[in-house]
Amino acid sequence: MHTPDISGLLIAALGGAAVGLERQWSGHADGPEARFAGIRTFTMLGAIGGLTGWLWIAGVAVPAAILFAGGVTIVLSAYIAASRHDIDGTTEVAALVVLVAGLLAGIGSINLASGIIALTTLLLIEKSRLHSLIRRIDDVALRSGVRFAAMALVVLPLLPEGPFGPFGGVRPRELWALVLFFSGLSFAGYLARRLVGPGHGYLVTGLLGGLVSSTNVTFTFARTSRTHVAMGRALAFGAVGANAMLYPRVLVATSILNPAVVLPLLPFLLPPALVATLVVAIGARRAQATAPSHDESGNPLQLGAALQMALLFQSVLMLVYAAREGWGTSGVFTSAAVLGLTDVDALTISMARDVAQAVSPAVAAAAIAIGVFSNTAMKLGLAVSLGSAQFRLVAGGALAMMVAALCVTLACRPP
Repeated sequence: MHTPDISGLLIAALGGAAVGLERQWSGHADGPEARFAGIRTFTMLGAIGGLTGWLWIAGVAVPAAILFAGGVTIVLSAYIAASRHDIDGTTEVAALVVLVAGLLAGIGSINLASGIIALTTLLLIEKSRLHSLIRRIDDVALRSGVRFAAMALVVLPLLPEGPFGPFGGVRPRELWALVLFFSGLSFAGYLARRLVGPGHGYLVTGLLGGLVSSTNVTFTFARTSRTHVAMGRALAFGAVGANAMLYPRVLVATSILNPAVVLPLLPFLLPPALVATLVVAIGARRAQATAPSHDESGNPLQLGAALQMALLFQSVLMLVYAAREGWGTSGVFTSAAVLGLTDVDALTISMARDVAQAVSPAVAAAAIAIGVFSNTAMKLGLAVSLGSAQFRLVAGGALAMMVAALCVTLACRPP
């Protein structure tokens, strides 16, 4: 037996001890309704799994199979005996997981075994929080989650890659992946708002709404500030929070689509992001726990909007392709400025995927920054023209500072 073999056996036994410690600590190994195993039994089950793996790779297959089957039989017998008065099988299932994880550790897959044990222990410890989370998921969220899974696991693999047609072509699978991206973003925002609840004020609502559309949040909050004048300051901080989410959203999307664009993009977005973060921090200290007046959407996936976004993205790709072929870099920057007025997500995707590959990551980063600048300037106009006096002072002032920061970074861009 060599050092790696000993390490695998130790990991197997320690993994069983970790799960057994949780079972003992939570009271499932003591009392009149105790299950069959505590820390000692789980440690030995992990050791059985580890020995099984070691015997298997040593070529002693029959004793290994007998040893593992004996461990499984003990667990099943314990569940059959306990199920006569309690159908809960969490401890027994955890014991099976410990056996399998121990087997993996014994054959040398230590990282995988450790990850399985860590996840299992976390699930056991967070029982109350998980149950509370499930109780907060309503029928709409459950149905939407199942539909999203079908869209991702059934429809996406069936679509062809492409491209088909002129101006760079249409890529059906890529477009459907974008539909999933935008639908998933809307669904995540819906779930987050459900979990946070309405009692945390407009600031949190704005931050969560910014995951989907900072423009919509700014427009809605600006109009609401006219009818709810007393809430103008809270609504303004919520709008700034939505705009603060724009920068990490763009950076995350860019890192997924083309990581090479992230580094040249950071100098453009970091200064306005710091301005927005500072204003949000001030707003968090003054936040009022007031429930927003608008209701949750009855369609968390927002599939129609996601389809429109994908079609817009495809149109943008073709326009950017034509602009790049006809006018070069200047055409890219002009189309980015116009696109920023309509949708930053389509701007980010088209520049990070198409322009970065056809021209350079630096040009794509500058184009994204130009689009973010035009989008922020438009929201500044919305805040000033539609908001109340307090809203204009807070949100308009913050947006003006973001515009100024973007102006400075774009002006300092190397030629």
